Amino acid sequence: MSKAHRGKGIRTNPNHGRGVCPVCKREQVKTLYDQEVAGVKSKICKTCKAAIKNGKAV
Repeated sequence: MSKAHRGKGIRTNPNHGRGVCPVCKREQVKTLYDQEVAGVKSKICKTCKAAIKNGKAV
């Protein structure tokens, strides 16, 4: 199974994939998941990705 969102695969991203999630506004979390939020494609954190997938409001 692929491990694209941890370890060696994220070393090429700026700040090793860490930043501020545009959905939940948490700081220094891994923002690795591409998602369209409010018509804009951006990278969000894992918990927001799961919440959007399951139809929960974040």
